[in-house]
Amino acid sequence: MLLLLVDFLHSAFGLKLPMVFTYFSTRMLLAAVTSLVLSIYLGPRFIKKLYEWKIGQSIRSVEECPLLAELHGKKKDTPTMGGLLILFSCIVALFLWMDLENVFTWILLLTSLFLGVLGAADDYLKLRYKNSKGLNARRKMICQIVFSAGIAAYLLFPPITEALSGKTIFKAPTAKEQIMKYRDKATTVILSTQEYMARFYLPFLKDPAVHLDGWLRLISFFMIIIVITGASNAVNLTDGLDGLAAGCILMVSLVFGLFAFLSNHIDLARYLNILYIEGSGEIAVYLFALAGACLGFMWFNGYPAQVFMGDTGSLALGGIIGVSSVLLRREVLLAIAGGIFVVEAMSVILQVLSYRYRNKKRIFLCAPLHHHFEYKGWPETKVVLRFWIISLLFAIMSVASLKFQ
Repeated sequence: MLLLLVDFLHSAFGLKLPMVFTYFSTRMLLAAVTSLVLSIYLGPRFIKKLYEWKIGQSIRSVEECPLLAELHGKKKDTPTMGGLLILFSCIVALFLWMDLENVFTWILLLTSLFLGVLGAADDYLKLRYKNSKGLNARRKMICQIVFSAGIAAYLLFPPITEALSGKTIFKAPTAKEQIMKYRDKATTVILSTQEYMARFYLPFLKDPAVHLDGWLRLISFFMIIIVITGASNAVNLTDGLDGLAAGCILMVSLVFGLFAFLSNHIDLARYLNILYIEGSGEIAVYLFALAGACLGFMWFNGYPAQVFMGDTGSLALGGIIGVSSVLLRREVLLAIAGGIFVVEAMSVILQVLSYRYRNKKRIFLCAPLHHHFEYKGWPETKVVLRFWIISLLFAIMSVASLKFQ
């Protein structure tokens, strides 16, 4: 909205605002501050409303997990659906500081709204009906897959891309591959949406690992679905302790915000040997807004939590970082930066497989993994702090991949 206002004032009245407000770096910081301040300011009023509406968190029953029910008994009836506060703060920052004519802006907005509504429906059913586990897991997965498939279809198939993209606004994403030929000269190749989405990049490597073109594009199609759906559910599984998911999302969003900013600067992209993606700075603005909103949410979600994000937040936030990694062609990097989410998801998968195929034997005392350490006697605050430290190490490794390639 700011960019539209700048253009309007200039064309209608000849007024010129300082150009610094149009820079991506400035808008990234302003978006982060906006969402941070907004979430902290609205937090007490929002939590009060949740208490009035009796939107309280349910916990695992004594029959299902006796020790966990004992450890988390005090959390019962703590307000949930705090993800609404995070998403609202992010969306306000989006409309204030992002380019509303950029297709990345609308992809991220659609992701936030669709997965946020899906998570809210899940939370609502858990609260509305006693002993309900929310949306049927299969139906929820189908909704996520359909949404992810829509994103993949837009990015990979030209007829759909052209039908949904304009020539002046909402232009389809394009990239530039810069091939160094001499010490100070580079040949630039402009890539269409489908061409740059066909390139698959690995951390610590300069050049794309493979080109998934032609029929191989179907591999990209299914990979996008797996990344977005997997990220959404992995964050959902991680959201089990006070401040755990929000703190990890904060670090991952800053990492991908940095990559998005660097990918939008053609000289920095050339220097770092990464793909230049036109307009990817808008992704950076939104990810910094997400980081600010998570930081503000942690003001109330830190131990002992006054509010939980619920599926409303976790499904949407995971989807946002998943979509961002796809748009930046950094899907494998997400597995490093979001290593905590990968480990948490794998602990649940291994636990289920072991229980089903090894005569009900368990690998962990309780899954996801953070509950395993609680069962071993670690205080909740120690589990969260150590997971944050590990997440920070993963984030540092991810940023280091820029130079070690």
